[in-house]
Amino acid sequence: MYKMRNIISVLLNKDKIIIRIKDEATHDLMMSEIKEKLPMLKQFYQDEKTPILVTGKILKQKEMDEIQKLINKAIAVKVEFDSPTALGLPAIKKIYRKDIQASSTKFYKMSMRSGQKIEFEGSVVILGDVNYGAEIIAEDNIVVLGNLRGMAHAGAKGNQSAFISAHVIDSPQIRIASNILERNKDEIQTQSFTYAFVNENGRIELTR
Repeated sequence: MYKMRNIISVLLNKDKIIIRIKDEATHDLMMSEIKEKLPMLKQFYQDEKTPILVTGKILKQKEMDEIQKLINKAIAVKVEFDSPTALGLPAIKKIYRKDIQASSTKFYKMSMRSGQKIEFEGSVVILGDVNYGAEIIAEDNIVVLGNLRGMAHAGAKGNQSAFISAHVIDSPQIRIASNILERNKDEIQTQSFTYAFVNENGRIELTR
């Protein structure tokens, strides 16, 4: 049995019930404590169906689906989430750091052509080149075994510990979390880099 650590608080305001989940909450503790608080939540729904807003911790889509299913099994109420549902710069709502040495990884076993796009809630490894006009968006790291010429956005939900690595980084623009680095044609042709990360000053730095 999981020991409760008060990782979830329930607040009632004028037009919604707010379930706030702390960032340090593990999946098992989070789900266990939500189950513990369901009887209290049901007491709020004797006369009206006030919507529930789940906020705080950034959740993966599968976690949002699981929480909604759990709540709706007990209470027929609308559940909303104050958490990004899509990757990419417009979806970033907070900047955070986490250990991503262990990460779910998607492998793409060929080069990417112009117009192709990959999005993944984890790390992405490309076993080939990423050509101009192609786009990779990953919640964690991006590794390209060939040349990276297209747009790469690592740490797309705000993780500044993410990195981008390639045989050669030739992209005119790369992104890590909310940070953007743009390079002109002369810089690309005269400077060769293989690794990009966010330095202690909060800027993307390129190294060999």
